[in-house]
Amino acid sequence: MKNLTYKIFMLLVAPMLFIGCSNDDDVVTLNSSASVDVTLSTSSVVLDPATPDLEALYISWAQPNFGYDAAPVYKVLIDNAGGDFSSAITITVGSALELSLTTSQLNGHLLNLGFEQDVPGDVDIRVIAALGNYNSIVSNISKLNATAYEDKLDLSTTWGVVGSAANDWGATPDLPFYTTDQAGVLVAYVNLIDGEIKFRENNAWDLNYGDDGADGTLDEGGANIAVTAGSYKIVMDLNNLTYTMESFTWGLVGDATPNGWDGPDAQLTYDPYSDQWRAIVELTDGEMKFRLNNDWGTNYGDDGADGTLENGGANIAVSAGIYIVTANFEDLTYTMEEIQYIWGAVGSATPNGWDGPDVQFTRDWSTNDEVWILNGVTLVDGEWKIRANNDWGLNFGDTGLDGVMENGGDNIPATAGTYNISVSFVNPDAPTYTIE
Repeated sequence: MKNLTYKIFMLLVAPMLFIGCSNDDDVVTLNSSASVDVTLSTSSVVLDPATPDLEALYISWAQPNFGYDAAPVYKVLIDNAGGDFSSAITITVGSALELSLTTSQLNGHLLNLGFEQDVPGDVDIRVIAALGNYNSIVSNISKLNATAYEDKLDLSTTWGVVGSAANDWGATPDLPFYTTDQAGVLVAYVNLIDGEIKFRENNAWDLNYGDDGADGTLDEGGANIAVTAGSYKIVMDLNNLTYTMESFTWGLVGDATPNGWDGPDAQLTYDPYSDQWRAIVELTDGEMKFRLNNDWGTNYGDDGADGTLENGGANIAVSAGIYIVTANFEDLTYTMEEIQYIWGAVGSATPNGWDGPDVQFTRDWSTNDEVWILNGVTLVDGEWKIRANNDWGLNFGDTGLDGVMENGGDNIPATAGTYNISVSFVNPDAPTYTIE
């Protein structure tokens, strides 16, 4: 009986031992000779601003022999020649084995690497195959000689708006004036509170203008100009020393917008780097139009759904999503670019506390990459973080207070004051920020 019991026991255990040995044989090992071999469509390119949507560079690579069934995430890194890739442009392409860059896209990356217009320069390109948290395969460096062009306007001037209604008499930089197509005639688009303003040069009082008679005539060192809260277009004529102020806003209205057809409209802001108007806004399924000053007197739709605006035109159909909406009211065109995130500041130091809604950042239109800015925000003693879409699913803090942010990182301490905050996602794996 004892012998029979032993035999039965062995019959039951032996298959388990066999399975255990088989599992040991299934342990995977990365092929030490696996490599990512990169091919560029060209080794030299001169970018032409006349063809912004034309493919300028095609980067491709074959799937490496990892030695097992892997699911890599590929990243393309572009850095100045001789760089260590710590500050490289990083483009994540997932499982794709290729990346196509248009003229406009490649030009933007080059400018963000510090290229000067019409000056040839070299960049190093490599591809990383990331395999989980620990393993990765890095390609050899491929070199590209490229010539970029300047794609941003420079409408800046030395003049600005200062005052209790603008920036607490200089607590933050003056609200800027921009050049127009008339020499000596400047324009500013500003949001003001109840108070007073003046116009001055170089953020200093050496040369400033007020209005002694409240008659639209500028007087050097003159009286403060009283204003009521609102959004304004201010035109300053330095040739004749006159100025005008008028209520002025462009906005989005409709059942697809946050406040529906009754408004107030989702406001667009002026982008002086392209002389266009932009909004970063979350829309729902529905329709929308553009209109001036929250009023139907001037409104634009799109009769042909072709990106061209018509005065009083048809409602524009919208699918739910977050968009960068750009409108050019000179040539009456518009674009809608869907993006994944709107970034905001949240915390005990921010105006709305930890419960939000967050104080929304906007894109830095002076650069082509993902740099977000929040200017003139008032913080109190406390802590803050940034997060996406008013939700904790994706949030960044700074563990170590070294200016590099970590997903879910520590709260960032703040002392009371008015600040300009900039957050760069040029390297999405290690975003950086400045606060000043």
